[in-house]
Amino acid sequence: MQILFIAGQNDEERLRYKDFVSRWLTAFDNYAPELKIHVYPDNNFAPDNIEVVLIWKHPYGLLNKFKNLKAIQVMAAGVDHALADKELPNVPIARIIDPDMAKDLAQYAAAYVLKIVKRIDHWQQKQEEHQWAKQPPFNFSHLTIGIMGLGAMGQATARILSNLDIQVAGWSKSSKKIERVDCYAGDKELDLFLARTDILICMLPLTDSTRNILNLQLFRKLKPNAYIMNLGRGEHIIEEDLLFALENGILSGAILDVFRAEPLPTEHPFWSHPLITVTPHIASMSNPDTAIAQVVANIHNVMNKQPLINIVDRKLGY
Repeated sequence: MQILFIAGQNDEERLRYKDFVSRWLTAFDNYAPELKIHVYPDNNFAPDNIEVVLIWKHPYGLLNKFKNLKAIQVMAAGVDHALADKELPNVPIARIIDPDMAKDLAQYAAAYVLKIVKRIDHWQQKQEEHQWAKQPPFNFSHLTIGIMGLGAMGQATARILSNLDIQVAGWSKSSKKIERVDCYAGDKELDLFLARTDILICMLPLTDSTRNILNLQLFRKLKPNAYIMNLGRGEHIIEEDLLFALENGILSGAILDVFRAEPLPTEHPFWSHPLITVTPHIASMSNPDTAIAQVVANIHNVMNKQPLINIVDRKLGY
């Protein structure tokens, strides 16, 4: 059996992901040195011998060249880029579910929530103005944080924030129960959730039903002067609607880690907008050292004709 690692849809992306691939190859060497991993587009493999592909933003249509393919392992948590391939072979797909990624995302969200709640920017401005200004409010601890998407990462974020004695509500497609978190579910309860939310954190998977969900209509349903934090996918948000909402006082600010075009073009208005914080898709990253075990387990499962772990439901999109 041969295993092929494909990262990047073109030469430019493959160069950008060179370090990403290198870190994974090192993890394979340390954890399962018996496995031989080929890297696309090297030509030292036989396409008909490829049974497992490890992918991150592969060229669409390419996987159909591997006639004996038995499994696709996405090397991250999100699989929207893989499922967008209309010629994707009909074989099982697995994704990475790593507690370390959930922890990283939760810590990122908590850091920026605390920045808002504790008014860090305000006190920074007073320092720059050399003002000893103790006027209240000193914090916004009464604000409610609303988390859209209560999968593993959303639940980890909800727990961290609630443990900080911050009010947390959550919304998901199906019902969830999380201690100290008010949970809402389904289309019927979305407006109730939005109406009590001051800081909205999007952690949804990207599917047909969630694409463009962060739009002007939704922004108007939040509490006045709400903040938006998008940690899902860039396609969740309608960029023109966000700019309009910020410029017209519907929203107070936005924290964005994901974008429709990545890298974010240098001329994009988000870079210089005074109410937008931009980070380069770093809220959480696949960690080969902690995720390698599940990837190797899936390779062994293919060898032994066993079901994959962390398998993707193509109809749900995650």
